[in-house]
Amino acid sequence: MSELHVLWINGGLGCDGDSVALTAATQPSIEEIVLGGLPGLPRIAMHWPMLSYDNGADFMAWWHRADRGELNPFVLVVEGSVADETNKAEGYWTGFGTDPNTGQPITASEWLTRLAPKAWAVLAAGTCAAYGGIHAMAGNPTGAMGVPDFLGWEWKSKAGIPIVCVPGCPVQPDNLSETLLHLLMQYGSPEPALPLDESLRPKWLFGTTVHDGCDRASYFEQDEFADQHGSSRCLVKLGCWGQVVQCNVPKRGWINGVGGCPNVGGICIGCTMPGFPDKFQPFMEPPAGGGRTTHLSGSVIRVLRSIRTR
Repeated sequence: MSELHVLWINGGLGCDGDSVALTAATQPSIEEIVLGGLPGLPRIAMHWPMLSYDNGADFMAWWHRADRGELNPFVLVVEGSVADETNKAEGYWTGFGTDPNTGQPITASEWLTRLAPKAWAVLAAGTCAAYGGIHAMAGNPTGAMGVPDFLGWEWKSKAGIPIVCVPGCPVQPDNLSETLLHLLMQYGSPEPALPLDESLRPKWLFGTTVHDGCDRASYFEQDEFADQHGSSRCLVKLGCWGQVVQCNVPKRGWINGVGGCPNVGGICIGCTMPGFPDKFQPFMEPPAGGGRTTHLSGSVIRVLRSIRTR
């Protein structure tokens, strides 16, 4: 089996928070993936700014090889949202390396246009790459968007694989490493395709709500709500969106099962959802309608959930 390259572009609009998060993954760790420490994993060559010893032209040489069709197969990982480089008279919003012929920066959107058709698979890491995130807020001049908006939600790679989105702001470390592992295990093996939901997220990670796995859920059922931060009770009346947001962080924790937003007193602000942050603002205030309490029936909750996941 030939070596499988992973090309990681963080030249979009982002903060590198998803790269930083991946260094904290333990199930599996990025070291186990890169060093081949897992049975059945193909040989991996990782070209990731966070990890690489190469820099400058030596690092970018892998990207130019992929563009020329000399690097096959490869997985393209995108971190950061994709700016609309056509919405201005001059200049550029993003840059990742330079064009050796012109000396000008190559934009993230141009790399995506060049490499996506040649990639074995495309993975959008973090909410910015998945759905636009912070940079896609109303009024942002960049015209930022997620990879599915740029390539098309029905887009598939040359291997027939849809765009795989692992959202989070930043992404939960193990969610990203586990999804990357599943994707890599598909190469050259009978592993089944990743089951994705309508937002292109792995179903087994995003099939339940924050509320389903929240340590505070029992307080909700008893109508015991926090009226200030620092309380151990349900945070819904402080603005928590946990009942409608699909995310496994409260159940999985953040690192080694420890942490997770509501577990440590933070409200859920919907960062794994399409439309974040605009659809979930204002933060730190009860959701429109005075908040969700146990007086709302299950059918009403399901309607609210369907609205927020569209």
